[in-house]
Amino acid sequence: MTVALEATHMSVPEESEESFRSEYLQALRFIERLHRLLLDVIKDEFDRLGGSDINSVQALLLYNIGDNELTAGELKSRGYYLGSNVSYNLKKLVDMGYLHYKRSEVDRRSVRVSLTQKGLDACDVVNKLYDRQLTSLEAVGQVHNADVQVLNKALVRLERFWSDQIRYRL
Repeated sequence: MTVALEATHMSVPEESEESFRSEYLQALRFIERLHRLLLDVIKDEFDRLGGSDINSVQALLLYNIGDNELTAGELKSRGYYLGSNVSYNLKKLVDMGYLHYKRSEVDRRSVRVSLTQKGLDACDVVNKLYDRQLTSLEAVGQVHNADVQVLNKALVRLERFWSDQIRYRL
């Protein structure tokens, strides 16, 4: 009888581990899919307003810069973008007139960027989109403040876990 009970207890953790694995993998797929959907929502918003010469990644980059003056390195270190991706998009945005581009007076290798009026206008489109979504997120999406708080707490922990995996080569 004791052996049977021990065998039962041993199988439960395996089932629990498999369930946790399944949930984790599903969460990873959701994170990836949601990011792509966010980019589609942003693209759709710009298309609805008459189109734009920037893509959704560039619009999100402008939104993340906002009122700040940043370097490409700061954007990368904040975890927004990969190195070649951010450099390419910053150059394109400067060429299209969305960003001011200024060499640092202290370190001539460093370049600081800030939004032009055109960049601020694009940033405002994304900001208004988010504001509009907030007005219907609970009523239409059935996503409540408490849900978002729990989600954010879990995502912060996941980010810390992944960062530690890289930092400490775990």
